[in-house]
Amino acid sequence: MEKNELERNLGDQPLVAVMAEHNLKSHDLLVASRVPMTHKLVARACKGRRLTNRSRKVVLEALQNATGHIYRMTDIFNYE
Repeated sequence: MEKNELERNLGDQPLVAVMAEHNLKSHDLLVASRVPMTHKLVARACKGRRLTNRSRKVVLEALQNATGHIYRMTDIFNYE
């Protein structure tokens, strides 16, 4: 791998622990989301696949809707 390439898979994200804490499954985030999202998006977010800022915002808002708690991006993702 070249030095200039970004590492795309960054390992399990804090999102996994937050979802477990609230006993949430991927489908719960889909139901709570106000915009269309897929199971694949949630799986990629949990596995640490780099997502666009918009995709991360969709996941964050769905998590907030599902839990009723306010989270910051840094609470559920450990990369910028």
